[in-house]
Amino acid sequence: MKALDIRTRMLLAALLPLALISVLLSVWALMSRSDDLQIAYEQRNHLVARQIGMASEYGLFSGNRTQLQALVVGALLEADVRWVAIVDRQGQVLASGGDSALMPSLDQLLTETHGSLTRQPVDYIRQPVFPSNTPLEEVFDGAIASTPPSRVSLGQVVVSFSRQALNDRKRNLLLVGGLIVSLTLLFGMALAVWLSRGVLRPIMQISQLVEQIGRGEFDQARERRGALSRDDPLYDLQVRVHQMSEQLRLARDELQQQVELATQKLREKKEEAEAANLAKTRFLAAASHDLRQPTHALGLFVSRLSQLDHDVQTRQLVSHLEASVLALQNLLDGLLDISRLEAHGVPVNERPFAMATLLDQLSKDLSDVARAKGLVLQIRPSTAWVRSDATLVYRIVLNLVNNAIRYTQRGRVLVVARAYRSCQQLKIQVWDTGVGIAPEHHQAVFGEFFQVSNAARDRTKGLGLGLSIVQRTADLLGLAVHLRSRLGLGTCVTVTLPLVEADPNALAVGATEDSTPLELTGVDVLVIEDDALASQALTVLLQGWGMRVFEAGSLAQALEQMANGWVPGVIISDYRLQDEVNGIEAIESLRRELNVGVAACLMSGDSQPSLAQQAQEAGLTLLQKPVRPAKLRSLLRRLLA
Repeated sequence: MKALDIRTRMLLAALLPLALISVLLSVWALMSRSDDLQIAYEQRNHLVARQIGMASEYGLFSGNRTQLQALVVGALLEADVRWVAIVDRQGQVLASGGDSALMPSLDQLLTETHGSLTRQPVDYIRQPVFPSNTPLEEVFDGAIASTPPSRVSLGQVVVSFSRQALNDRKRNLLLVGGLIVSLTLLFGMALAVWLSRGVLRPIMQISQLVEQIGRGEFDQARERRGALSRDDPLYDLQVRVHQMSEQLRLARDELQQQVELATQKLREKKEEAEAANLAKTRFLAAASHDLRQPTHALGLFVSRLSQLDHDVQTRQLVSHLEASVLALQNLLDGLLDISRLEAHGVPVNERPFAMATLLDQLSKDLSDVARAKGLVLQIRPSTAWVRSDATLVYRIVLNLVNNAIRYTQRGRVLVVARAYRSCQQLKIQVWDTGVGIAPEHHQAVFGEFFQVSNAARDRTKGLGLGLSIVQRTADLLGLAVHLRSRLGLGTCVTVTLPLVEADPNALAVGATEDSTPLELTGVDVLVIEDDALASQALTVLLQGWGMRVFEAGSLAQALEQMANGWVPGVIISDYRLQDEVNGIEAIESLRRELNVGVAACLMSGDSQPSLAQQAQEAGLTLLQKPVRPAKLRSLLRRLLA
């Protein structure tokens, strides 16, 4: 219920007592007056009935109906008399007159113990008629009878009186009383308004002033101060409220100045931070690109070097060199994945896919790794279908199983996909019998570079990026990841996916390696690379696979290579090229020139999130530098197939 304002409350405080007193006095006066009217009405009716009875004594005694009928006619002339009957002692009606519809049952009237009977809308009065106490023979003698009067009734007079006039007088009395009460209330209301105006006006002024202060309208509040009058009963209170308003205005102005100053400083700091972040981004992008180029060339050179014949000591050195290059490539790949996930630069392609295909591919990729460590990798088959990005889900599971194998010294690693039809969910669980994780580290293990019991940063135990990539990829897909672990007993990581019905027309999860035994020997390949070291390393590696390599440092040189009608079997192009032409544009130009859809792929050391989207829109596969030879070889086989 809405609260009453102060004006309404004051009016109610003044009017309610007045209304109560007025109503009580009016009710008391009306009731008293109504009782008086009722008593007067009854007394008059009994008096009229007695007068008619006394006048009908002789007629009853003598049986003179004419005289009695004349008496009845005369009685009907009285106000409120509606019907009159004179009955003898035997109950015979000697004379009657009036409204016959009002005639009651005489038997009932004559047998009533009381002298009156009320029936809507009339009252009936029965008046017995007794003989006079003075005998006739003594009237003229002036003597008084000494014997007691005879109380034998000569008959009865029955008179019917209408209450209409009485009711009209009562109704008029009620209307007059109500009018008096209403006038009293109106007068009281007017008087209360007039008297309260002197108190309400300053109170309302203070209320409006406080409301303006609450809205911060201090200038408008200051203008009201000039309208104050010393005759105001609340003058002192209003002056103090205005003083408070002025103090609040000064405090607000000072606070605004401080906020503006702090905002300006924050804006400057923000601009400095943005400039520093932009400079850092540019530096990291340039450093990443410049670091990936030699690392990419180093990896290709080492891969080619490992294919040559060496003595035992040299082969050991090459093996150590391969391990170092692999560790460096893993670090760069992990950092690239983290940066792309943070920038939401990983495209998501949700579609239905079968878990069986994903689990089969997982078994092919990691069975040898687990076997080499003396572990049993057990992957239970599943016929369930889920909806998500198959490639990203595979990367999540691959990271989880790799992590389980890395931290399990003996025992087994179990991968199981449990379907829950009731809630339409599928839970992929990766169990291991490894070292386990203490409860206080359950959240920390999902952070970057966090590793339990690896303070020395042993690279053989990983980089501490696997679970961080898992969590970020799951967040990108909107999937829940839950970890359970007990120190010394093992770990279970659960990933929850939405369950869907089987879709035979859906594409299977792509394999990381192409199973087609296609040889690369004798295939012509055009390499477009403006970095001499990277171009030389790639050429040496491709030649080691038996391919015929044609190098070009720019689009113009590539066009010169094909000027004599030569058509390459596949094109490998770097993204950044000379003359402000990128690899996507170069491949499209060469295809237009040849008028043939030549197989092609793209390499880049840039970590821009938009680059993968551009390559996907152009229908090209993007390989991030440093490129692993096995991945490049698998891609070439697939493109040529």
